[in-house]
Amino acid sequence: MLAATIRVAGDIDVAEECVQEAFSRALITWPKLGVPAKPGAWLTTVARRRAIDILRRQSAHDRLLTDVVHKDGEPEAITGGNPLIADDRLRLIFTCCHPSLSIETQVALTLRLLCGLTTAEVARAFLVSEPTMAARLTRAKKKIKTSNIPYRVPTQADLPERIEAVLAAVHLVFTTGHTAPSGAGLMRRDLVERSLELARMLRVLLANDAGVAGLLALIVLTDARHKTRTGPDGTLLLLSEQDRDQWDAKAIREGVGLVREALRQSPPGRFALMAAVAAVHAEASSWEETDWNQIIALYDLLLVSWPSPVVALNRAVALGIAQGPEVGLEALAQLAPESQLSDYNYLASARADFLRQLDRRDEARVAYLEALTQCENEVERAFLERRLAELDP
Repeated sequence: MLAATIRVAGDIDVAEECVQEAFSRALITWPKLGVPAKPGAWLTTVARRRAIDILRRQSAHDRLLTDVVHKDGEPEAITGGNPLIADDRLRLIFTCCHPSLSIETQVALTLRLLCGLTTAEVARAFLVSEPTMAARLTRAKKKIKTSNIPYRVPTQADLPERIEAVLAAVHLVFTTGHTAPSGAGLMRRDLVERSLELARMLRVLLANDAGVAGLLALIVLTDARHKTRTGPDGTLLLLSEQDRDQWDAKAIREGVGLVREALRQSPPGRFALMAAVAAVHAEASSWEETDWNQIIALYDLLLVSWPSPVVALNRAVALGIAQGPEVGLEALAQLAPESQLSDYNYLASARADFLRQLDRRDEARVAYLEALTQCENEVERAFLERRLAELDP
């Protein structure tokens, strides 16, 4: 709805207002007249008509009135002159990812506007505070308006310079869905499926792009094991506890093939390397057979191409698994000064687990309590609480 309405309104704030008004009207109208046969089309049509009303009052865009809505009430397919991008959401991602905005702003704006993430969820994805992210989004909207950044589909020649931000946005949609920042469920399947859909669209659009192949591989391989991430009672299962026979073998074959394709680029991009890590896990017949040295080597390469505190944290955990908890703790200690990880519960929970393995119970208890204060996902919280209870005699 928002993507289609922005295309008409040409203004983010106006489009958001129109979408909200459409929902308000539905709350009043539907209980009286019933839910329409195509509720999505109804809402989109109302939102876009409201945008047109606003434009009419501005006396500048009367030409937009012609053929905006099909006679059956179904909103028109907005192609923007480029049939390659047939999906409103994918097109809006490319539009938000305008080169005049910083990469981080492009990605944050896309996540907030297009993918339905709250400001708090976007902030968590970037490891910053909610007020900081709210201010960043406000500045981005203002810049789009004051700079007259056009809402149009980029040409084929413009796509490569925008793909980095687009891939980052789709990846963050997936990670947010893979482990929901908050709520009762471990995952948000709607976001996972949306990211997979968008990645496949990008694959059609840019079939020879190694970054696109790497991202699709990463999503496919990681999601291949989603059914085994929780037990029948909903409890969290670690990778070492999962039944690998239930992993999606077809998805793993597809993902591994995409990894091989993505790694042909020299040097390999970050999504290709991340997908390669996922492939090592996917192809291991058991937890014990996992090639942790190869995973550490891949993280070393990833830190060169994409130095990130989260990558460094993942490498530290892999190091502790491969070489022992004391080595892992030492690697985690080096990350303590990283401000981006100060409220990141996985740092505290990783430290707690290594301390538990070393039977340093008092220190482990403190670390688990710290992780609990930073964790809002109920499934993960239940796991941490069980670990904490196991420390007591």
